[in-house]
Amino acid sequence: MEDPRQHILPVYRPPEEVFVQGEGAYMFTEDGRRYLDFIAGIAVNALGHAHPAMVDALRDQAGKLWHTSNMFRIKGQEELADKICRDTFADRVFFTNSGTEAIECAIKAARKYHWAAGNPDRIDIITFTGAFHGRSLGGINAGGNPKYLEGFGPKLPGFVHLEWGDHDALKAALAAATTAAVLVEPVQGEGGVRAMPEQCLKGLRELCDQHGVLLMFDEVQCGMGRTGKLWGYQWAADVAPDVIAAAKGIGGGFPFGACLMIEAVAEPMQPGSHGSTYGGNPLAMAVGNAVWDIISNEEFLANVRRVSGTLAQGLKSLADSHPDKVDGVTGKGLLTGLRLKADPKNLQTLCRDEGLLVGVAGNNVLRLAPPLIIDDTQVRDAVSMIDAALTEWTL
Repeated sequence: MEDPRQHILPVYRPPEEVFVQGEGAYMFTEDGRRYLDFIAGIAVNALGHAHPAMVDALRDQAGKLWHTSNMFRIKGQEELADKICRDTFADRVFFTNSGTEAIECAIKAARKYHWAAGNPDRIDIITFTGAFHGRSLGGINAGGNPKYLEGFGPKLPGFVHLEWGDHDALKAALAAATTAAVLVEPVQGEGGVRAMPEQCLKGLRELCDQHGVLLMFDEVQCGMGRTGKLWGYQWAADVAPDVIAAAKGIGGGFPFGACLMIEAVAEPMQPGSHGSTYGGNPLAMAVGNAVWDIISNEEFLANVRRVSGTLAQGLKSLADSHPDKVDGVTGKGLLTGLRLKADPKNLQTLCRDEGLLVGVAGNNVLRLAPPLIIDDTQVRDAVSMIDAALTEWTL
């Protein structure tokens, strides 16, 4: 028989299940089997599947206007940008189609900021081992993962990669005359679901101020309520970035992202500096406004923090029950997981056999990034299924 995927570029290795419907925290296959979704499209479906407010917003806009390009004003952009700037540090927003495009905007804005200030040599972006900043050429060079760089030509200049936690190297790099910005995930996703300590986030802000370097947070995965705060960096007191790259949860499943920035960084980005044909289209903005209104609500975020505690307790119990296989619990909020003593891919498959969808991160972490709407019963079900999978798993 012919492979039904024969004409798809083979850069993914999905399992055989074909999902055709979703409802809340569950997805259903063609044959009707139900799965509890604790990966949420890799931290994308923040409000679960088929959330009524999102469905209504999209249906309403779909019957009016889909696309105009940014040749014309888009009312939904103006409304959402006002909300974002009202509720965050930002003064300006650029809407994109994806997280990697938000990163590209951030890199360009950082370099243009220094160029406009008379320092064109300040182009270096400091990043850290374990980082993931997207799959564009700029994104893979920012991330620095050799596996993602292989085969795509020489490394691009202007990126400095430091070991996670090497404070001396960081201080030296920040003092360099060519440094433009630091780009960091407050909670790394692909790099093993590890959170940067709050004191380090605070120290980064102080060092950046000392050397005139921009502080840029990649909150594509850890932002939009995933840690229990609107942004992951907000767990650190008295810290605010100059730029944030956002995506994934900000669209709740509809593909769009955003680059948030302070006015000083935004000012040099005048007409011709950047652009996007589809970015901020009316469909995306209709959904984005609905998502923002829900997730930015403090009562919603408080419940995320509460259920995160329930999940953390459940994962800790698994670590205690399977000390021969589990090294501990990692991450923050609802971007969390189990640090394991072997490659997690087989365990991921066993979880799926139990009816639970999870991810992996790095070479030893079972990653959990469920919808932010999960309840305690669903957490208990997920923990029970992981427990069964761990029991069957052999190292």
